[in-house]
Formats: sequence, structure tokens, C-alpha cells
Amino acid sequence: MIELAGGSAYVVDAHVHVFPEEIERDRAAWLLRDGWFNALYQNPNARLATTEDLIESMDRAGVDHSIVCGFPWSDDAHCAFHNEYMADAARRFPERISWLAIVAPGDRAGKSAGECLASGAVGIGELNADAQGFLWTEASRLAPIAEAAQAFDRPIMVHASEPLGHDYPGKGRATPDQLLALAEAFPELRIVAAHWGGGLPFFELMPEVRHLLANLAYDSAATTYLYDHAVFEHAMRICGPDKVIFASDYPVLRQDRLIARMKETEWPSMEDARNVMGGNAARVYRLELTS
Repeated sequence: MIELAGGSAYVVDAHVHVFPEEIERDRAAWLLRDGWFNALYQNPNARLATTEDLIESMDRAGVDHSIVCGFPWSDDAHCAFHNEYMADAARRFPERISWLAIVAPGDRAGKSAGECLASGAVGIGELNADAQGFLWTEASRLAPIAEAAQAFDRPIMVHASEPLGHDYPGKGRATPDQLLALAEAFPELRIVAAHWGGGLPFFELMPEVRHLLANLAYDSAATTYLYDHAVFEHAMRICGPDKVIFASDYPVLRQDRLIARMKETEWPSMEDARNVMGGNAARVYRLELTS
């Protein structure tokens, strides 16, 4: 729990990354196994965090619960290895951690997604078109994953990119028009667009776009790396506070520093604050939380 102006809030960080110790220890070998991993982590200062690192960070920041995701591997075996690690983390820390299954679109995608969701994953993600070699406009390739998520009434969380602004490792080309095509192809699918959907909230001022995005919410992962902090205020006003989900993108950003900024935020109401900081994530991902 953290103290905000007006009361306390249960905090769910809905987008963090953890890696098995084997990847942390042998980073050099994994750089050779996946091109996207190499692009993001060839810099030795790019931090990898384990489950234990995350728990320590959560305790320091005042985060009650985190939803962990792995890495958007393009290889099924790498996905399976990472999924088992995250599933084990959730088993060891059931009150602190939930997990999203990473699935590579392909022949086994639907089966893998269904098995992970049946094993306790609260959704699928972070799916990344650039990393995994597909387009968001390729509905037929994404259909098995979408169908599995809908069958279990779970969302998919997708990496999104801004069409403007500075370049950075991992930015990609998953721009708002791509995500809109996804939502149009699967109107019943619940979607969480990471990184503020690459600016997609602002297009919800267009009535036809708002209609297509009825089942899409936004997480704030990497906020301070991308936007002025006022993005929270503007997105809440445009889309409604029920569509904004607090997320850090740890360890890209430190949880404690972002929480400190959130404590300084002027909220329309304490109800809105509690929903953004944890309630919306609990509802969208159907978390069973002990507050």
C-alpha cells in the first residue's frame, strides 16, 4: 500500500520483466540466440532482473503485486523455458506475483497459449510484432492466440510504438494504426496496449476510434522514458480512468522512482487513484488479490 493525497492505495504494477538466472548468468550466449534480445541487451548496462530482484524492488517501492512478463522470444522452446520460470515465480510468491505467458505466433501458438492459461497465466504477453516476426494486420496468424485468450476470458498485452519521437532499442513499428487493425479484427478480444499504445489514447477523441477500442486499455509502462507525466491526466480525461493501468516496465524503470511521482499526482478523486494504481489491473486481468 502507498499513501496518496486523500488516502491509501493498493498497488499493482501491471508490466514488469523478470528473467531466469541462467539467462542473467550467460547473457552472451543468449545474445547469439535471438536478434531482438541482442538488440536490447548487448549493452552490459541494460539490466536483467530475477524474481528475487523484483520482490526486493517491490518491497522498497511499496508495490503490493506485480504482473510479470518475460521476453518476446521468436523460438517456442525459449518461450516455454521462460514461461516455466514465471509460473514457478507465481507459485512461490502467489500473493505478490501473477504472470503473462509469452507465445510466439506460429503452428503451436494456440496450443501453447491454452496450456499456459490453463496453468494459471492471467493473460498473454508481451506480444511484440517486431521481435517475433509478424504484423498486427495478419489476423490469420494471430487468430489462434486471440481465440485461446477469449476462451479463457483473458486479455493479451501488446507492445506498442510511437510513430514520432526519439528512437531507442526495442521501439519497433507497432504504431497506433497497427493496434487499431488488431482491435477491428478481433472486436471481442480484450487488449492491453503497453506504453500508452504508442499515443493511441489521443485518437480516442475520434468517435469511430473510440468505438473500436471499447475492449482496449492502456498500461503506463516506460512512462517517464517516453512522455511528460501529464500523460496520466490527459489519457484519463480522454479515455476515462477505467482504461488506464499503472505499470513501470521494471527494470527498464525503477519502481520506487515512478511510485514517488505517482504520490505527487493530483487525482480527480481517490476512487480514480485507487483504480489506476491497482483496481483496473485487477479487473482487466481478473486477479485474485489479498489487500
